Amino acid sequence: MANNKDAFRDYLQLEKKYSSHTVTAYCNDITSFESFNTIHFDQEDVEHVNYSQIRSWIVSLVDDNISNTSVNRKIASLKAFYKFLLKTKQIEVSPLLKHKALKTPKILQIPFSEKEVVDALSHMQNPVGFEEIRNKLIVDLFYTTGMRRTELIHLKVVNVNLSSSTVKVLGKRNKERILPILPIIIDQFSLYLKERACLLSIVDSDYFFLTKKGLKLNDSFVYRLINSYFSAVSEKVKKSPHILRHTFATHLLNNGADLNSVKELLGHSSLASTQIYTHNSLSELKKVYEDAHPRNQK
Repeated sequence: MANNKDAFRDYLQLEKKYSSHTVTAYCNDITSFESFNTIHFDQEDVEHVNYSQIRSWIVSLVDDNISNTSVNRKIASLKAFYKFLLKTKQIEVSPLLKHKALKTPKILQIPFSEKEVVDALSHMQNPVGFEEIRNKLIVDLFYTTGMRRTELIHLKVVNVNLSSSTVKVLGKRNKERILPILPIIIDQFSLYLKERACLLSIVDSDYFFLTKKGLKLNDSFVYRLINSYFSAVSEKVKKSPHILRHTFATHLLNNGADLNSVKELLGHSSLASTQIYTHNSLSELKKVYEDAHPRNQK
């Protein structure tokens, strides 16, 4: 089992090019099932289990109040593992061949309105000092490029090209893409770089965005930053970097951008991923339709 897990980890990292976070999550899920199987079925070998054993694990997870969404993610890890075993011809049939995912509620991601974004940015007018200048640039960069939180955190200095007004980000599965920088925020980059150069100590010099101690940002720091600024202007339950990315896509679609262009900007591998943002633009489309159609004129 250990050898297969190591080989599977290499497969995810080198061939599938998954992020280290995703690889760790997949392997942890397999280890969790392995422990369950050993305790309840006295079987350490999970390569040759039957579906009833997996079903028992699913039941135990649900009994432990693990959400259906989380259970489905764990089963997706197992599916990937058994797919790998099939590919390497170590098994002939996956025990999850006929498995159906648990039903999950559809959660509507509500974007910020254009007014809320304008209000948030107006509260950050004329920033003074390294932290205020950095924070405003982060909010503006999320909203004007739609980049992911991890893409912003791992943005490298060498990948910011002010002469061409572009940034190069590393997305999911290590896919690079070039994003345009709007002229309205170019000056903010220069101002931030000037303040950054004055930091007393720079530890993580390769990374563009740093803390005042010269360290690379982390997930919770960026989440708290976005949540803090938007809590002052919005009563929405979720105020996160992902909602700001969602807002970027929705506002583009509302203002006439085509779906394929938004797909490329977001770094989605298929249109299906981008189409989740269209439900918000439909409300705008409905308004335009009702205002413009002759049959609806008073």
